[in-house]
Amino acid sequence: MSGIFCSLRQLSVTYGRDRNGAAALDGVDLDIVAGERLAIIGESGSGKSTLARALAGLLPEGAKVGGEMLWPGLGHPPRAGRDFGLVFQDPGSSLNPVLTVGEQVAEGARRHLGLSWKQAYVRAWELLGRVRIPQPDKAMRAFPHQLSGGQRQRVSIAAAIAAKPALLIADEATSALDVVVQAEIVRLLDGLVREDGMTLLFITHDIALASGFVDRIAVFRNAKLVEAGPVRSVLSAPKSDYTAALIASHRDLATPPLIAEVPA
Repeated sequence: MSGIFCSLRQLSVTYGRDRNGAAALDGVDLDIVAGERLAIIGESGSGKSTLARALAGLLPEGAKVGGEMLWPGLGHPPRAGRDFGLVFQDPGSSLNPVLTVGEQVAEGARRHLGLSWKQAYVRAWELLGRVRIPQPDKAMRAFPHQLSGGQRQRVSIAAAIAAKPALLIADEATSALDVVVQAEIVRLLDGLVREDGMTLLFITHDIALASGFVDRIAVFRNAKLVEAGPVRSVLSAPKSDYTAALIASHRDLATPPLIAEVPA
């Protein structure tokens, strides 16, 4: 890891005419380091998905944005599909049901890397192999509904990295999957970002899942950043009572301490 990829300063987001005047993000100061794996932790409504949409430039019309988003790691605002890739919670809604898997993975490479369709299909086939889709030749011709939920999420990841982005945003990408498939997807994301030198923003409500592979944790509550730091420091000595409560909620007689799962 080296250098700041993205720097947020007093970032605030308010959606339309919120009757309570409440911000979806409220005065967030956060640096994202180039090449790191950063977990954004928080319960529903904490602002973590709004953060993802703000970074990706996908806030809805009428959203009011304050503060700054600086991109020293890129030198320019990120270009959708090229500089960042997005993996959402439900691959069933993010994949087009009437296009084949091969078309959907190849499209990003063709559009953003200037490849011919033939070259883009070769890249799509290679990517399906990288994300461990069995029989990539068959999968290329398949439609999303013909695959399992875990396989569809792997296809979504392949499509997200097709244009070789610098930043990969995984927004609750594992929460709709069973625990076995969750672990497989986490291992896959970890391996891909390491191999390609990407920066990963892993957004989840599950601090236990994230703690096993990320470098840093940023905890959000009620639209505010309450704590951020190296994963081992946050887990062993949380500064916020809320973070301590999140950690404690995962400790029972059947669960080993989270700190034991953190890589050295």
